Order: sequence, then C-alpha cells, then structure tokens
Amino acid sequence: MVITETQLPDLKPYNRGKVRDIYELDDGLLIVATDRISAFDCILPNGIPHKGAVLTQISAFWFQMLTDIIPNHMISTDLTDLPRELQDQADVLDKRFMLVQRARVLPIECVVRGYLAGSGWKEYQQSGTICGISIPPGLEQAAKLPELIFTPATKAESGHDINITLEQTVEIVGEEHTKRIREVSLALYTRAAEYARECGLILSDTKFEFGISKGELILVDEALTPDSSRYWAAEDYRTGTSPNSFDKQYVRDWLETCDWDKTPPAPELPPDVVENTSLKYQEAYRRLTGKDLLED
Repeated sequence: MVITETQLPDLKPYNRGKVRDIYELDDGLLIVATDRISAFDCILPNGIPHKGAVLTQISAFWFQMLTDIIPNHMISTDLTDLPRELQDQADVLDKRFMLVQRARVLPIECVVRGYLAGSGWKEYQQSGTICGISIPPGLEQAAKLPELIFTPATKAESGHDINITLEQTVEIVGEEHTKRIREVSLALYTRAAEYARECGLILSDTKFEFGISKGELILVDEALTPDSSRYWAAEDYRTGTSPNSFDKQYVRDWLETCDWDKTPPAPELPPDVVENTSLKYQEAYRRLTGKDLLED
C-alpha cells in the first residue's frame, strides 16, 4: 500500500510539507510521513512504497541513539499511544507516524558536510569554495574534506535552500543559538558518521533542524534519513566518481534524462525507478538498524 495522502478528519491540520502531513493534538503534534517524494522542489506524481515508514523509523532510531547529545521532540511511535479517535487508522499510520512535542522551530537548515559532493562539488569546481568557505585545491569528487564544515541555510519563499554565512545566522537567531546549533550539529554528525561506518555506510553530509521547547534547544523534524542525508555504500566508495548512494539521487539522475524543465507538473516515474528507489530506502534502514522493515 502506497500512502501519498492522509485523511484524518477528526484532527485539525497543522501543516503539510512535501512529504509530511502534520496534525494538531491537545498535547503535541502528530507527524505522518507519507510516501510522497520530491525532487527539484516538485512533488512527483508517484509515491515510493514504504518510504514514509523508512523515514519515520530511521528518525526514531537516531533520536533514541543521540538523545545524550541533545534532547529531541519525539514522544512516541507506538500504536498504543495513538489517540483513541485514530485507532481505526492504525493500519494506515503504522510505522509512519510520530507523536512529538511542539516547538518554536528555528528558521535555519543546519548542514554539515564531511565529503565533497552534490552542490558543494559543483561550487568547488568553479571557485574552490563550498558555501563561500575556502577548501584546499586539488581534491577529487567525493573526497573527504580536511575537516567538517558547517554550512547553514535558510528557506526562501520558493522553497529553495539559500546558503548563508555564520554572521547572517547570528542576525536571524542570535549569537548564542548560532554557537549552540553549530556545536551540536557537528557533534551529531560525528557520532552518526562513526556509527554509520560500522554499518558499511559513509555519511557524506546531512541536515538538522532545531527548535525551542520550554526554553530548551531540541532536535526536531527528521534525523539522518535518506531524505536529509547523503549515505554512500562504503564498499563502492572511491574518489573521482559519484558513489552509489541511498538517497533520492537515483530519482534526480533519472529526471535529468527527461525532457523536463523542472517546473510542475513533474513527469511520472517508471515502475523500475519506483521499485529501485524503494529498495534503496529499505536497504538504508536495514544497514543502519540491522532489521528488515517489512519483517518488523
């Protein structure tokens, strides 16, 4: 069953993102990760089977593992904790919902990069920098950076991430929050990258979001999923190429072969691209957790 839309008439909608549908609860929020997939800021007409479950379960896995570094907004992913009025939706919500506490979300995308890839690689080829930060010359594509870099971004009205400097970040959220989110982002990446490497994965880069709840900084949104992170298979890794990844780069690569100007509506994905994308998401879950999503 592919879930691209949720219908929960007993709850008041709070927000609808490209992938997640969020509803209000008396004591928090209900986040439902659908199987929608977006690329180039367009939601594609196809859903990806099990994608929402992978995103939710991987986030829950990391939230639990990293809570000693920073608290997070997760309350529960247990079906028995669903509000009574949603129990008849258990088969739809199973594995893809998260009960979370409310928070005032900081309007900053906290990106940590450990390797030379994606937009960073494109910029480096042109100017020797990543988000304006000077990088030593002579590095190949996918090379490990000499040190981790923190590249904050913010959202424009169009939805595109806009890279900003630390100074601009201070102007938006203040010096204290800027210092803290940078420090925590680097610590989260370091811990996650070490664990992922033990699972045969290289964490190239990732994005975190933070919020304020009861006066405390907490980790919100998702954590280290294939939608917010670039994972590479360690066994295939080598510099000078774009390594085999477990994110939606596979979908982007297919779309680049289409006669599409990257404005809505997006083209429909062929069945083999849908299936292979689903398998990539499930494989990321299996490697990180040691479990099979469909057997849990």
